[in-house]
Amino acid sequence: MTAADDCLFCKIVAGEIPAEVVHVTESAVAFRDINAQAPTHVLVVPRDHYANAVELAEGDPAVTAELVRVAAAVATAEGHDDYRLVFNTGPGVGQTVFHTHLHLLAGRPMTWPPG
Repeated sequence: MTAADDCLFCKIVAGEIPAEVVHVTESAVAFRDINAQAPTHVLVVPRDHYANAVELAEGDPAVTAELVRVAAAVATAEGHDDYRLVFNTGPGVGQTVFHTHLHLLAGRPMTWPPG
């Protein structure tokens, strides 16, 4: 997969749109969510474009695991032992940018069930 011309997150990964990047690896970029839902709310995205978590898992399972590793590294760097990881897949559950992204949320109590 490569970048999609009209994808917001592809443009952030390419440096065409500014973001507060907090962690970078060869295959992933992590940046702060501009609509934060917790004191720490970071999005971890693959550099290559996949529309959702299932596409990424089928297309590049190693990068799926890398997103989780990056999220854990960011949580640790920001002083969190407890955190929530969320993939939204599809508009019916709130996915608004159709480039796989893992939400890292931490720094406040989380309730269950979410939503």
